[in-house]
Amino acid sequence: MNIVLLNPEIPYNTGNIGRSCVLTNTSLHLIKPMGFSLDEKQVKRAGLDYWNSVDLHTWDSLEELIKANPDSNFYFATTKTKKKYSDVKYEKNDFIVFGPESRGVPEEILEANKENCITIPMIKMGRSLNLSNSAAIILYEALRQTGFDF
Repeated sequence: MNIVLLNPEIPYNTGNIGRSCVLTNTSLHLIKPMGFSLDEKQVKRAGLDYWNSVDLHTWDSLEELIKANPDSNFYFATTKTKKKYSDVKYEKNDFIVFGPESRGVPEEILEANKENCITIPMIKMGRSLNLSNSAAIILYEALRQTGFDF
């Protein structure tokens, strides 16, 4: 399984997600630009002593990542769709893409990938769940469907 963070802004979220990735044998892909340096202590603090074990890949663009994985499915987490994350049939090498914390996946990417947009149901009161929580929720559903085959 693969988690993709498109232009992540908050180092603590990336560190937390990295820790989850290590413990589930999931690759973490970071798309530049990022709002922090990977050397920042906040990333490492959130990732604890797991950070050095993250299967980490950095990319200059989402297009570069997609071109490098032409046979994989890419799902885009957003609050702007009705298709629930649990309605998808995940495969072991799928990519789940999350946008930057402050604005989410850009509208043009969502529009170009409507059939692969997924959401986590929630009440209308808030804008969205925390990025690291959202990544964990969707990742564990994908892992459940694929038999937790780490």
